[in-house]
Amino acid sequence: MRVREAHQDPTQRVRLDLAYDGSAYHGWAAQPGLRTVEGTLREGLATLFRREVPLVVAGRTDAGVHARGQVVHLDLSDAEYSGLGRGRGITPDQALVRRLAGVLHREHGAVVVFSAAAVPPSFDARFSALSRSYRYRIADAPALQDPLRRWDTAWHRTPLDAEAMRLEAASAAGLQDFGSFCRPRERSTTIRELHGFNIGREPQGVIVAELTADAFCHHMVRALIGACLDVGEGRRAPGWLSSRLAEPSWDQSVRLAQPAGLVLESVQYPAPEQLGHRAEQTRALRRSAEQT
Repeated sequence: MRVREAHQDPTQRVRLDLAYDGSAYHGWAAQPGLRTVEGTLREGLATLFRREVPLVVAGRTDAGVHARGQVVHLDLSDAEYSGLGRGRGITPDQALVRRLAGVLHREHGAVVVFSAAAVPPSFDARFSALSRSYRYRIADAPALQDPLRRWDTAWHRTPLDAEAMRLEAASAAGLQDFGSFCRPRERSTTIRELHGFNIGREPQGVIVAELTADAFCHHMVRALIGACLDVGEGRRAPGWLSSRLAEPSWDQSVRLAQPAGLVLESVQYPAPEQLGHRAEQTRALRRSAEQT
């Protein structure tokens, strides 16, 4: 397919809300020779608009991690956007959802764009976000291991102490350096504000962990859950997570929970009039952290 250059016409920013089965992909980020969520979505958009359409995502997910409430933004020329619904009797946003469903049909439901909306240019899927929320499900007994939910539930071989895990998770909340639970990246801060980290059993017995933070750095969610699993198994004494936070340094003692049970549930944004301010505030904080 021949791909043309992007127009320099006035643009319309568009927000896409999507879900995907992470087990079908090697993570979010496009990688040469690998099937990824970003690569798949960009291929679909290139088919529609005959050009490469860059995407900005709220939060990258690891290989095997799912999303129920992922958010991206993209920019279309005014002509591209207005032409989507022309002659169809529907809005451009409705037309984009339908047309993406058509080009993504070969994915057999592994990626579903369920909403599109024109947004102001101040909206930034990544930097305007107030927080991201994840959920992790664990079945720690054969009777709880439902094959029909194998894709979004981690199967654990031995029983876990859910109460010990709950107490361990609660100790991590707040603004602090999560360097022990984030794989380091050059010129990137590991300081995050964990708004909530709750673990408990559902009535049917499955353990569910719920985490919300302003943002999560690389491997942070899976590493935090891995630390709680260590305590829940009895491999580590209570207080292990707090002791690791006190000395923020990534090392071989870090355990990553398997990706299968992890789902990005939602991304929260401020009111429309606050989008630009939030994006600038987040960028300023990141720049400040990189300079220290």
